[in-house]
Amino acid sequence: MDLGHGKCWDSSKPRDLPKSGVSEIALQKDSWKTLFLLAYQSLGVVYGDLSTSPLYVYKSTFAEDIQHSDTNEEIFGVLSFVFWTLTLVPLFKYVFVVLRADDNGEGGTFALYSLICRHANVSLLPNRQVADEALSTYKLENAPEKKNSSIIKMYLEKHRCLHTALLILVLLGTCMVIGDGILTPAISVFSAVSGLELSMSDNHHQYAVVPITCFILVCLFALQHYGTHRVGFLFAPVVLAWLLCISALGLYNIIHWNPHVYQALSPYYMYKFLKKTKKGGWMSLGGILLCITGSEAMFADLGHFSYAAIQIAFTFLVYPALILAYMGQAAYLSQHHDNTNHIGFYISVPEKLRIPVLIIAILASVVGSQAIISGTFSIINQSQSLSCFPRVKVVHTSDKIHGQIYVPEINWMLMILCVAVTIGFRDTKHMGNASGKFHHLILPRTMSILSLNLLQQACHYFILSVKLQWLAVMTVMLVTTCLTSLVIILCWHKPPIVALSFLLFFGSIELLYFSASLTKFTEGAWLPILLALFLMTVMFVWHYATIKKYEFDLHNKVSLEWLLALGSSLGIARVPGIGLVFTDLTSGIPANFSRFVTNLPAFHRVLVFVCVKSVPVPYVPPVERYLVGRVGPPAHRSYRCIVRYGYRDVHQDVDSFETELIARLADFINYDWHRTNGTCSFPEDNASLSNESPTEYRLAVIGTVSFSGMPAYEVEESVQPASVSGGFPTVDSVTDVIEMEPVGVAERRVRFGADDEPATPSPAGMDLQLQGELEDLLSAQQAGTAFIIGHSHVQAKQGSSVLKRLALNFGYNFLRRNCRGADVALKVPPVSLLEVGMVYIV
Repeated sequence: MDLGHGKCWDSSKPRDLPKSGVSEIALQKDSWKTLFLLAYQSLGVVYGDLSTSPLYVYKSTFAEDIQHSDTNEEIFGVLSFVFWTLTLVPLFKYVFVVLRADDNGEGGTFALYSLICRHANVSLLPNRQVADEALSTYKLENAPEKKNSSIIKMYLEKHRCLHTALLILVLLGTCMVIGDGILTPAISVFSAVSGLELSMSDNHHQYAVVPITCFILVCLFALQHYGTHRVGFLFAPVVLAWLLCISALGLYNIIHWNPHVYQALSPYYMYKFLKKTKKGGWMSLGGILLCITGSEAMFADLGHFSYAAIQIAFTFLVYPALILAYMGQAAYLSQHHDNTNHIGFYISVPEKLRIPVLIIAILASVVGSQAIISGTFSIINQSQSLSCFPRVKVVHTSDKIHGQIYVPEINWMLMILCVAVTIGFRDTKHMGNASGKFHHLILPRTMSILSLNLLQQACHYFILSVKLQWLAVMTVMLVTTCLTSLVIILCWHKPPIVALSFLLFFGSIELLYFSASLTKFTEGAWLPILLALFLMTVMFVWHYATIKKYEFDLHNKVSLEWLLALGSSLGIARVPGIGLVFTDLTSGIPANFSRFVTNLPAFHRVLVFVCVKSVPVPYVPPVERYLVGRVGPPAHRSYRCIVRYGYRDVHQDVDSFETELIARLADFINYDWHRTNGTCSFPEDNASLSNESPTEYRLAVIGTVSFSGMPAYEVEESVQPASVSGGFPTVDSVTDVIEMEPVGVAERRVRFGADDEPATPSPAGMDLQLQGELEDLLSAQQAGTAFIIGHSHVQAKQGSSVLKRLALNFGYNFLRRNCRGADVALKVPPVSLLEVGMVYIV
């Protein structure tokens, strides 16, 4: 749930307090003021979906076969379930446990996966390097590992199938969040607008509610490309007004109708509810589950605020307001048994206040829908960064607020599905009858020539798919529970019994609701699950093909000696300009460049092998983003640049990227000249390791600040940059064995430079060789830059299984042809693009 609110406060960073007592008190007051401001801002981003759940929980629960009787056992039992579900899951599980499992302040499914991958070698991401562990955001827990923890870690690392199972689990949770992004806007806005049914006649509201809901949804999705920063300041006041409204209404209903409703908070009423309603009550648990929909946003949006701010907002405002709202509705219904056909939120609102409450509810539902839509965009972008989703266009809607993005293709697909679900949804109470009445209420008379049976059946699946929101919400929570259990063992180094207790306690609660949600399969409501499985298949196929392509490049790369031997004697010419060769490899020469030189015997005067890669951290600091080194001697004018991004980083556009890259090359040339000529002193400047490659020189981390003698630090590796294969070993050479070793095998040495190093010598005193290299870089930049990118076609090798041939020959190639190419994703100007055709036989 990403609305782009910047993280302006971090409780994990200690502050230097002054010695003066007065100043210290003032600073503490300022900290508390900032904390409460963040807690207030979190209302509009985190709690929009969760706070609107009172609109439809009771209505969805009693939409089953259970009836509200004069004994009030049903309504009190539902209230007891709602109270304890809100207390155990959002409060105890998320606020007190899961929120602590942050990744450098970031939360969400990918944050948990990133933490696990850093503490155990279970990642399937390609081109990992030992140098990645030197990143400042690559934080590991310092607590010693327990014996049992290390055994579990070794077991996970040993079995490759568990690596794939872990990735599938993460993708399943991700796809369910996307499915929730389809269902939540429809059900939230529809439930808010349905308040019109109490102010209009039956003949009128049936024709008004659905069109108004669809109109609001279309407007909501149509305005996404403007970004939320223009109206984001309204989100927190709207949700705050809504929370105060429902809590005041709840308190009024409790005092006015049934002050003894608090007795229903006893767990005994849950037992009486299930005992009386039996199977019908168990099946209605899916409706009760909707009271915690949106709880995952507390963890997913952790990076925009802080643990303390989200904890304060939920514990002292959101949680009490929701409890009062549900108790108030139960108090009203306990004294009105004649309204069993209209169980819902608005029936408990005094008639004079229904229109103002309706307006606030619609605004709150729009805010909650906006949060889940923005969260879907953020998840798609993260999946794309981790090579788990086909390339789509990502538009950054704000230059000042980090993380605000818009994905056009996903936006319009969500809109179409949300409108379809809304039309089929129609009425929470009478879902079973909606399909039979659909053509009388929605379809114009002119469409009677169509097959109404088929339309009714399709509508029936849409109606049932809304109830499958229960399954989507529960699946995401189960995935979070499983991943948090692994974090407790691998990252926090707690005894396995602690993780097992957490898994069994919260997992059993969630499995109870999950089992109630599964009953909808018997009615044919498999559409949302089919959508989630389709998305998961697309993600897995894309990731699998990416891994296989990387393995092909790894085993077919060209030696550096071949590159150095190219020259005029072989008819190879060096033309003016800069050639940026994009590759996934972090060492060696990619096969697409050898194909390029073979067909066009010329390459640019300045050659840069660029690898844009993702690192299992949320953000890479700009000063640590570029890892630059030489390929061959200085006279060859060939370099390697590895550009590292986190899974939540914003990728630069091509203009700033090209300018930034050339600036970093110039800084590296300056730095390398100082190092080789001894003008800078290096702490711990030992001799190079004996097994360092003579042509693949050390890579230095070049920051984005102006060069002043030397970079912040450099990374020296004992072997060529190591990378991790996808678990399909086909090693043919010693070099490949080195590249496919686990990351922890190679030694690493990080050398930090002094802050007070002497400045760069004046141009008059520069070495001629340094000046000549910088002039060559400048003249090549003026001559123009060419982007050399591989245009790949993947084909399964002969003898492959049918499933593999379908996945690669048809699935991946279809996605590649119909999604955006690498040149579009990198925003490469067509006039500067050079595509090299490559056929990958994997």
